[in-house]
Amino acid sequence: MFHFRASAPLRALAVVLVLGGGLAACAPQNTGSTYSAGSLGRAASISYGTIVGVRPVQVAGSQSGLGALGGAAAGGVAGSFVGGDWRSRALMGLGGAVVGGLAGNAIEGGVTRGSAVEFVVREDRGGDIAVVQTNEEGLQAGDRVVINRGDRTRLSRAAGNAPPPAGAYNPTSGGAAYGAPVYNK
Repeated sequence: MFHFRASAPLRALAVVLVLGGGLAACAPQNTGSTYSAGSLGRAASISYGTIVGVRPVQVAGSQSGLGALGGAAAGGVAGSFVGGDWRSRALMGLGGAVVGGLAGNAIEGGVTRGSAVEFVVREDRGGDIAVVQTNEEGLQAGDRVVINRGDRTRLSRAAGNAPPPAGAYNPTSGGAAYGAPVYNK
């Protein structure tokens, strides 16, 4: 039977790669079309508007401390494999934890950093708002949008014609089938 024994530096590298890959996989995917599990089933208010301005923006990376914690753990474990006696392994583990923490913090900031777009929207009901999100739909100035105010504010392309004017929707008027909206004329 063949037994493979990895050297200490090879084991240390494997630990760093596995923990670094796990950190990258934990990067948030905040897009205009991504919802958190907590927002499922919650009502959101909807309004309509027209995009009047668009500009690219940079989103700063987060610094939650998870990257530094994960990096310190990985660096400490990896460093403890280097050296001969217990003292040198302990010192290398401590040094690895410091370097790993710094590297993990930098990785977290880089993984969570990105580009987005700031949209200025003139709402049909009056007033302007600015919303920053990614632009998967290719929205641009002049586009009609639905403004969804739920767990966070999101924009999406409005389908069809403009909604009925304010005050035209009256769900309590009689004459229509149960549950069907009735529009005043």
